[in-house]
Amino acid sequence: MKDKQIIFTGGGTAGHVMVNLAIIPEFLNEGWSVDYIGSKDGIEKELIESIEGVTYHPISTGKLRRYFSKENFKDPFKVLKGTWQARRIIGKKKPTVIFSKGGFVSVPVLVAARLKGVPAVIHESDYTPGLANKLAIPFAKKVLATFPETLKYLPEEKAEWIGAVVREELYKGNRKKGFQLTGFSGSKNVLLIMGGSAGSQKINQAIREGLDQLLEEFQIVHICGKDNIDEQYTQPGYVQYGYIQDELKDLLAITDLVCSRAGANAIFEFLALNKPMLLVPLSRNASRGDQIVNAESFEKQGYAQVLEEEQLTTESLTTALKQLKKDKLDIKDRMNNYRSSEAKERVIDIIKQQAENR
Repeated sequence: MKDKQIIFTGGGTAGHVMVNLAIIPEFLNEGWSVDYIGSKDGIEKELIESIEGVTYHPISTGKLRRYFSKENFKDPFKVLKGTWQARRIIGKKKPTVIFSKGGFVSVPVLVAARLKGVPAVIHESDYTPGLANKLAIPFAKKVLATFPETLKYLPEEKAEWIGAVVREELYKGNRKKGFQLTGFSGSKNVLLIMGGSAGSQKINQAIREGLDQLLEEFQIVHICGKDNIDEQYTQPGYVQYGYIQDELKDLLAITDLVCSRAGANAIFEFLALNKPMLLVPLSRNASRGDQIVNAESFEKQGYAQVLEEEQLTTESLTTALKQLKKDKLDIKDRMNNYRSSEAKERVIDIIKQQAENR
């Protein structure tokens, strides 16, 4: 292809960036010029700016709030400003295609892409499309789904099921490094706690209140969210991280069990790595319910056990984690029947096809 120019977008949470992180290196290796449009202070800025060869462009963006705020009245103007900024970036960079992972920063980018006549491909990880993707789908040429069931929520002429895109680096973890990082031994199961990129105060509290009892059964890696480390908990067999990126693969290499929120990207990565899960999805009071249906799907297939946030207590979490340990081998057997598709390669092929058909 003569003009190898691509713009990626997506952000707000790590889940709206991870697929981009998996795909961007492939385009860089093939000599594409890669740019990224994100928000001014979102997690995507931190994750993307460290990638050599990628130019990051911050724009104005709105935000979905499920509560009353004066900021809600300002958001339409922020989106309009972001659309103008994205249009200017697209006009300057002249990409042949745009790939969006969702999040509200993607909406002005997709609108600007249509205005400039640039084809866009959207990736939807969750069981049901998020609001940002719902708003952006009319401006896209293709919409790719992780769950096959998602197709019923998408325009038939645009939709394609491709499966889960898993970062290759996660398969390359080093157990020796993982044990060195944590100071753990192989004497007990290693339990990895993840509450999403921002952490979960409820999960953090329940884990820490039950720590003495849990440490009788597990060694615990607790990724508790930025600024959520509590220095008073220094028991042997328990380590805390605010957020971790490069060493995650090594920690996963020593992980036996996972307790996590139910964001689609994360749970499919755990599935690909054969890590039995206890999922604590965000409640409908704090979300649109996407994590609940993600968790229900995995529970139905026998890949995970689920503890609803409304039932989350130190006692219920401790009991559920002990049960997960007992059921570990049965869950891993069912996970072995899952075959990860060649999703990443298919996504890349679709992106290139749209660039060629422009």
